[in-house]
Amino acid sequence: MKGGIIIPVYNHGKACVAVVEGLLQYSYPIILVDDGNGEETKSYLRQIVTAHPEVTLVTLDKNSGKGAAFGAGIVKAREMGITHALQIDADGQHDIERTPFFMQKAEQYPDAMILGYPEYDASVPSHRKNGRKFANNWAKIVSFESGIVDSMCGFRIYPVEETYDFISRHSYDKRMGFDIDILVRLIWKGLPFLFFPVHVTYPSDGISNFRMLQDNARISWVYTKLCCGMFLRLPRLIAKVLKRKQAA
Repeated sequence: MKGGIIIPVYNHGKACVAVVEGLLQYSYPIILVDDGNGEETKSYLRQIVTAHPEVTLVTLDKNSGKGAAFGAGIVKAREMGITHALQIDADGQHDIERTPFFMQKAEQYPDAMILGYPEYDASVPSHRKNGRKFANNWAKIVSFESGIVDSMCGFRIYPVEETYDFISRHSYDKRMGFDIDILVRLIWKGLPFLFFPVHVTYPSDGISNFRMLQDNARISWVYTKLCCGMFLRLPRLIAKVLKRKQAA
């Protein structure tokens, strides 16, 4: 196993500096993906790679969304021989000290997705917390997997080869619906998954790229498409559930 880290970056240049500096202690290759940022954020990213040549920068010409940025990071990770990639947000919300634990789990279960679920402190906005409950319930329905703890947390490890195969062959949501979309679709493909907690903080001065109306509408559209996909796969999904019950 060769672990690595992918950080899609859009408008979080200053926060990303602290995230990268915290991650460097673990000596994993770090891939920053500049998702069509403005000059201010680009300046921070240039500072990072200048100070730390071991950090790789991938640049997208225009803002294409978190999913597209992560996909570009997976392509680069595969080129670099990375076998398991930790996706982490650039805004500093995630407890990066969980990195070694998640990497250990990826080494223990190399065929599985190692997924984070958030442990919130008092800083979490109530609408975010309640909205996630709704999203998680729908993810369980369309995947036929009651074991999904969280469908939206951006702290997770993917097996690179399987993920590359998926993104190179299939369409998927390139923006805010990405985490939900790829999780369900990889579960449909048969990838095992395990969930572990990660502490999440919402800084009072943090910058959010989430657009309430547009992105909620987009996520609703993602679930609509996943529902259609679920119905097309019903025989296979039902057979999987029955097989699991028989094994139990």
